Amino acid sequence: MLERKPVFPNVIEINHQAGHILGCNVYLIYDQNEWILIDTGFDEVVDEIVELIRQMDFPLSQCKLLIATHADVDHIQGLAKMKQLLRAPVASHHKAKGPLETGDKLLTFARIAAQDIDMEMPPVVIDQLLDEGDKIQVGKLELEVWHTPGHTDSQLSFRMGDLLFSGDNIYRDGCVGAIDAHHGSHIPDFIKSLKRIRASDAKWLLPSHGPIFKHDRQLLDATIARLEGYQHMADFGTCAVDWPLMDQWEEELVEGKLPE
Repeated sequence: MLERKPVFPNVIEINHQAGHILGCNVYLIYDQNEWILIDTGFDEVVDEIVELIRQMDFPLSQCKLLIATHADVDHIQGLAKMKQLLRAPVASHHKAKGPLETGDKLLTFARIAAQDIDMEMPPVVIDQLLDEGDKIQVGKLELEVWHTPGHTDSQLSFRMGDLLFSGDNIYRDGCVGAIDAHHGSHIPDFIKSLKRIRASDAKWLLPSHGPIFKHDRQLLDATIARLEGYQHMADFGTCAVDWPLMDQWEEELVEGKLPE
C-alpha cells in the first residue's frame, strides 16, 4: 500500500501525492471508503492517476462522482477514459454539458489553429448537473457548490469547511485563468467571482493549477483591481466592456485637435 499524503484531512492532491507535475490539480476527497475526484486532467495521465489511487488502497468501485470544474481540455480530456475505468458518474455545470458531450474542440481549447494545437477531445456523457448551492456528499463530508463564472461561463468552485476549491479563479501569484472569448470568458463576472472569494472566510484556496495557498485579501484586491482595468483595454478585445480611447479620439476629432 502506498502511503497517503493528504494536503488537508480527507483531501489528497494527486500531483502532490505523485511528487511531480501530472497536469492540472486533481483533488481526491474521501471519507471512509467513499471518494470523489475534482477534475481528471489530460487523457495521457489517467492510467497513472488510477494506479496511484489503487496503490493508496481506495476501492475503485467506491468513486461516487467525477467532477468537471469547467470544460477546458487540460482539465477534462481524460474524463471519458476515467469514467470508463471507474464506472463512476460524471458531473458538471449545465453550461459545460454541451461542449463535454459533443467533444467540442473549439470551446474546450483542444483546437487552437493559430498555435498549431489540435488535441483529441473525447466526448463524455454528463450524468449529473451541478449549480449554485447544490451539496455533494462524500461519506459524512459535504461540499457546497459555487458557480463562479468569469474564466469560463461554467466554472465551478467548491466550499468544504475552511477550504475553497477555487478552480481557475485565482492562483498563488495573483494570476487568473485565461481570459478568452472563445470559451466564454466574461470579465465583469470574473470580478464578481473574485470579490465573492475575497469576502469569504475560507482559510485556504485550493486552485486548479499550481500550489495551494492561504486566503490573502491583499492578493485578491490587487487581482481584482487589475481585472477592473482589463474591462477598458483593447488588449482583451470583445471581452472588454469598452475602450475609452475611442471616446477621447472622437472628442479630439470634433475639436480638430492635431497630434502633439
